[in-house]
Amino acid sequence: MNRSIRPDAVLVQAVIAGALSFAHLHDLAAAAGQDGWKAWAYPISVDLLLVAAWRRLRNSGPSRLAWCWFVIALVASLGANVATAGFLDLAHPPAWLRFGVAGWPALAFLGGTLLAHTAHAVEEPGPVVPAESTPAVATERVAPTPEPGPHTADMADPTPALPAADPVPAPPVPAPLVDHARKVADEHRTRTGMAIDTDTLRTRLGVPAPMADAIAAQLT
Repeated sequence: MNRSIRPDAVLVQAVIAGALSFAHLHDLAAAAGQDGWKAWAYPISVDLLLVAAWRRLRNSGPSRLAWCWFVIALVASLGANVATAGFLDLAHPPAWLRFGVAGWPALAFLGGTLLAHTAHAVEEPGPVVPAESTPAVATERVAPTPEPGPHTADMADPTPALPAADPVPAPPVPAPLVDHARKVADEHRTRTGMAIDTDTLRTRLGVPAPMADAIAAQLT
């Protein structure tokens, strides 16, 4: 099936930029004394190192090694573009430019080797923590109840029973308080038709519970 070829502006721009950068690197290498095929090999070396570093960044994630060589290749490419724009006299190139161009093959070989053969850091899994086992429930041993027999009385609890406490005497109630309570009780019966209970009486009089019980006993 035939597919129509549609021009892509981004692709066209990339081809133009790559061609210009390639030509600038070639011109810079030729000006530094690298003639013939050697001048064409320099732009290929720079672009391959740039692509290798970018591929390492995409496949293995960010790393100092990949970023370092990506920046080195990018500086070499940008430097060639700037140098051939008239900032340097390519007819008489400076010594540092010839030194850099001459040393680039060894530098590019080192960068490519490190990018290709240095394993990226892999996050090691943490130690496996065993699942907590269900703690065994300790069963309490219950002593068997002795069967009734002739000696059962001897096995009774030797602790003597405490004597019953004496009942607390009712607090004395003043006569005026009893009269007032009787009026409150009568008013409650008239209003509700029922005898007043101890809790209501205690609330209406504002007295403690023992005194309210004593007053209620006198009202009956």
